[in-house]
Amino acid sequence: MNVEQALHARRSVRAFLPQSPDAALVRSLMEQSAQAASGGNLQPWRVLALTGEPLQQLLTAVAEAEPQDAQPGLSYPPNLWEPYRSRRFANGEELYQSLGIPRDDKPARLEQLARNGQFFGAPVGLIVAVDERMGLPQWADLGIYLQSFMLLACANGLATCAQGFWRRYNDAVTQALALPEGYHVAFGIALGYEDKSAPINGWRATRAPMAEWAQMRGFD
Repeated sequence: MNVEQALHARRSVRAFLPQSPDAALVRSLMEQSAQAASGGNLQPWRVLALTGEPLQQLLTAVAEAEPQDAQPGLSYPPNLWEPYRSRRFANGEELYQSLGIPRDDKPARLEQLARNGQFFGAPVGLIVAVDERMGLPQWADLGIYLQSFMLLACANGLATCAQGFWRRYNDAVTQALALPEGYHVAFGIALGYEDKSAPINGWRATRAPMAEWAQMRGFD
């Protein structure tokens, strides 16, 4: 699988098989992803991969914690504006439709949301943390690392789901994982083999046409 194929094949998978990927493969994905571009070669990522008992300990700690909605770095700006508001709304509606959950079934929607805190059943969960003194350029570096990891995982037959959800439980995660002082959770990654029989994995988010977000000037 080449890079272009991996770009088109990669998607956010939210149901996984119990089979765990080999430790050597997970290590290779983490290490190779560090070839990601990084301004000034700061390489600001700190990555922890968890499976087995350490993973269960983290999930338990988060399940017993309260979310921190006031924390900085939440997934979306407040009072989201167009066209981003409509894109986010459509994305959510399509996701729940794939599960047969109507808009007025709030308990079922909350139950699905809670599956974020279980890495959607993935046998491996990764937490990526960053020093709180880092700025937006270094967060861009984290995004490049994330994309590199997901594409490499896809090329190796694995599925992923990037999750900003874990920022809502920053204190619980940093304590459970004994992160160094001053580090904050940037995002999590669910990693494993896709459960292709799960209805939610049959859905895929659409992308806006290029005309909405790009221009080309000076080309013949």
